Amino acid sequence: MTTPLDPEMFDPVCPSDLMPFRVGDKWAGMIIQCLAYGPRRFSELRVPLRSVTPKVLTQSLRALERDGFLVRTVQAGPARHVEYALTPLGRSLLELLDAARAWAEEHLEEVLDAREAASKDGRLR
Repeated sequence: MTTPLDPEMFDPVCPSDLMPFRVGDKWAGMIIQCLAYGPRRFSELRVPLRSVTPKVLTQSLRALERDGFLVRTVQAGPARHVEYALTPLGRSLLELLDAARAWAEEHLEEVLDAREAASKDGRLR
């Protein structure tokens, strides 16, 4: 069994919509990060992704499966459940996401300052 996901894995102060790079939808990068160390059940993914609704999480998981980034496996038996795991294609995104996260951490203040300035000027929203 894999180690439980940290509920604080994603800082709520740094929402994903600040990330200038995205793979798939708003939640895809975070889902991929959650699956980095092995398969997870839907309920496990909900722990660090508590701000996403179950409907949207399901939609994101389906889109990632459709695009070949993850595989959905139904575990048979008395305690039937579904697990999601990265495919080799999905795993290939981990290094890219790590680089994007490092860039975002380094430049977060600049992005926030630019957005605030544009908002004050009434330019872009």
